[in-house]
Amino acid sequence: MPYKTLLVEESDGVLLVTLNRPEVHNAFNDELIGEAVEVFRGVGQRSVRAVVLRGSGSNFCAGADLNWMSGMLNYSRDENVRDSSNLARMYACINECDIPVIGRIQGAAIGGGVGLVAVCDIAICTRDSKFGLAEVKLGILPAVISPYVIAKIGQTHARALFLTGERFHAERALHIGLVHRTVDDSAALDPAIDEVIAQIKTAGPQAVRECKKLIAHVASHDLIDAVPYTIEAIATRRVSEEGQAGMKAFLKKEKPPWTSEN
Repeated sequence: MPYKTLLVEESDGVLLVTLNRPEVHNAFNDELIGEAVEVFRGVGQRSVRAVVLRGSGSNFCAGADLNWMSGMLNYSRDENVRDSSNLARMYACINECDIPVIGRIQGAAIGGGVGLVAVCDIAICTRDSKFGLAEVKLGILPAVISPYVIAKIGQTHARALFLTGERFHAERALHIGLVHRTVDDSAALDPAIDEVIAQIKTAGPQAVRECKKLIAHVASHDLIDAVPYTIEAIATRRVSEEGQAGMKAFLKKEKPPWTSEN
């Protein structure tokens, strides 16, 4: 279905989701949040191997739309709770997406835009990209995005960046783990993303989905609870149709069956 704030295209087993508000640097509002929730809730039902999240125009995402923010000045506390809950739902839907989400980052990613980078499984940016968690400069907090940003960069870097609101460049984003690779310019982004997608397509589709569940479970549980899960997870995969096919192909020095689908 057509969306007003997003472009959603499927090509060669990849879902391309483009933030499409270039006139406001892809800043989000209620409509974009609602559309993003709808798209990412439905990804698991699609026969795609990866999602690429990107922004139209010169910037990835400037965070919250200024007009949208101006309306919040008159919100009651309950209205702010409702609004923040909707925003939290968007980040959760992307973070919990069944299949890999690859972030294509160019230009600026500010505030909530950094949150979008953080919920991508793999993020690639240009060397001139700029980032910032500037909420404290407005007297507010990067609260809703904090679970995902802290999970990515850790407490030590969160303390430095949350408390100052300073802008930082791609080199620092790479160093702290917010992004995973930098490229020279926008022209090099798509080839780099194609390389990642090619790697994903060599992996068992169900194994990739289960890996995402594995990471989420282990990261959110104590060791005593995580270990039994890991034992069950590998045992289940070994006897699964896909696991059996993959291991047999490896032992025979053949390609696994899912590579013939690409």
